[in-house]
Amino acid sequence: MAFATVETEVNGLKVSIETGRMAKQANGSAIVRLGDSMVLVTACSGNESAESDFFPLSVEYIEKSYAAGKIPGGYIKREGRPSEKEILSARVVDRPIRPLFPDGYRREVQIICTVISADDKYDADVLAVTAASTALCLSDMPFKNPVAAVRVGMADGKLKVFPTIAETEASDLDLIVAGTEDSIMMVEGGANELPEDLFVEAILLAHTEIKNLVAIQKQLMSTNGKQAVEYTVPQVNEELAAAVKELAAGKLHDASFIGVKPERYAAVRKLRDEITAALAERFPDSAKAIASIFTDIESDDIRKTIIETSIRIGGRGLDEIRKITCDLDILPRAHGSALFTRGETQSLSVATLGTKLDVQHIDTLQGKGDKTYMLHYNFPPYSVNECKRVSSVSRREIGHGNLAERSIAPVLPSEKSFPYTIRVVSEILESNGSSSMATVCCSSLSLMAAGVPLKSHVAGVAMGLIKEGDRVAILTDILGTEDHVGDMDFKVAGTKDGITAIQMDIKLAGITPEIMKDALAKARDARLKIIDIMNEAIPASRKDMSDYAPRISTITIDKEKIREVIGPGGKVIREIQETTGTTISIEDDGTVQVAASNRESRDAAIRTIKGIVAEPELNAIYEATVKTIVDFGAFAEYLPGKDGLIHISELANERVAKVDDILKVGDKLKVKLIGFDKFGKVKLSRKAML
Repeated sequence: MAFATVETEVNGLKVSIETGRMAKQANGSAIVRLGDSMVLVTACSGNESAESDFFPLSVEYIEKSYAAGKIPGGYIKREGRPSEKEILSARVVDRPIRPLFPDGYRREVQIICTVISADDKYDADVLAVTAASTALCLSDMPFKNPVAAVRVGMADGKLKVFPTIAETEASDLDLIVAGTEDSIMMVEGGANELPEDLFVEAILLAHTEIKNLVAIQKQLMSTNGKQAVEYTVPQVNEELAAAVKELAAGKLHDASFIGVKPERYAAVRKLRDEITAALAERFPDSAKAIASIFTDIESDDIRKTIIETSIRIGGRGLDEIRKITCDLDILPRAHGSALFTRGETQSLSVATLGTKLDVQHIDTLQGKGDKTYMLHYNFPPYSVNECKRVSSVSRREIGHGNLAERSIAPVLPSEKSFPYTIRVVSEILESNGSSSMATVCCSSLSLMAAGVPLKSHVAGVAMGLIKEGDRVAILTDILGTEDHVGDMDFKVAGTKDGITAIQMDIKLAGITPEIMKDALAKARDARLKIIDIMNEAIPASRKDMSDYAPRISTITIDKEKIREVIGPGGKVIREIQETTGTTISIEDDGTVQVAASNRESRDAAIRTIKGIVAEPELNAIYEATVKTIVDFGAFAEYLPGKDGLIHISELANERVAKVDDILKVGDKLKVKLIGFDKFGKVKLSRKAML
């Protein structure tokens, strides 16, 4: 493959694509560059079709430390397993590309995206979509419909394509849009309660720039593209298809529209097995083909019924939400817990509050930081009545958890006003569609139950689409089956005031702005109804936290006094923590957080710290402890680590012959600070308090 490079401008920024210099033995390869960020993407294909019922596409996204001039941490000093960021980026690449392969293509395809250069301005994740598309289009695989992606943010109140990382962090919008020349394929992002119209505007702006990136891919294809290898898709046996259709007539429709998922699945499975058995002699070794034909007939019937009658599985209307129940305080020892049930989808969400010591330390190509809010999503196999090995967290779980995490983030209190580390865990106990949006609702409930001062409730709903020609049906709160047979999965989360997160995957071309506007409007109506139900369970965050949650207070001390609180080798701060049973963290700016299981322990630690940093005040009264007895008086600790002398003449109103006639070591007494000697040492008086 000859070396070639093309470039275009996106929002005044140069974006270039090159091929033919690196990774030339791959079926296709490309490097996309924006600023000093570069991502190399390779596409490789298997030689034979895989024996599977699905398309075996795998996408890896790898951030190399050398890209940012860093050496990996740890003992081994090599890149380890994929980080959450890398997994999420791989999903961003996978989702718009997968639907563009031809139906029935079963050869294994592997796409590897390697970030080989990273600056501090532009993230390479969106570049990887364009690079992956270019690599595939230049290869000999049957992928000839280029797709590209851009990021949209807001700067100075205006939409901006390819904002910098700093602009994105400060923006109320972080949106990734992927699409072909003719249509949008994927939307992914979060926002700070922004209106629906702004999202449509952002998507249309993104599509304008996407067309420029698609154009230069086509330019490369004309000079460097390979001829697609011919492949054979197994043809449907028309006689077998007719036989299956005849035996399924009427019965399959009745089974497919049963409202209860286990009963529906059982009825459909029973009918399929009966048809397979009935045709076994006439069509031997055709069980797999029968199952495929049967599934296609079921899908076509569901789509046709919805389009023609507006009646969905279980008899629901297009805009009808399944029955919702909200239960609080399910777990007695948790800091906050809730159970959210929507139809046959159920989430148990648990909120846990921690201290500064519980933060997650993040190390990325752009730098290090701490994460004080985490939302984790778990999807055990029993939630869909399956037997599977329970292993490490799946990419799907990471993706769904991140979507729910972004949905809640805009309504959380600032770290300064609520100095806790927050972890929310959503256990999906049942699933029949939209479990990520159930997680959003349930997490909002559990956080309010835990006493986290949320701005308002956040709810989410998944929208679907059936499109046959010019006829369109938009579905609210879709089931798993409706997601499978439909043309769109459009998840929208937000408050009553606006959208906080959005995720859209489209399986076909021709999604117009009008369809998106209609879907967003229906999603808003559903969201408001769900929030009303959630408000009935708990309208606002509780004022009091669980008895089992840590009590955290924040005080500020003089930065020059930090070393006094810590002490040599941490001796002082360790002693305070051991004595009071608290956890103490100190920032470089003098911010001190004290966490304890009860108010008394917390207050005791704060008193000690304040005492250490306090300056002696003339005429102030202190609670002192006698440390040493001498002939001329007693030395007493009036502040932590600070001693003063009670002269024998200041012990009582009358003359005192011996100090130990009045005081013993360990005695506690109130004293008044009456002055300082010429060396600055403190003079205390017991007599002044009598």
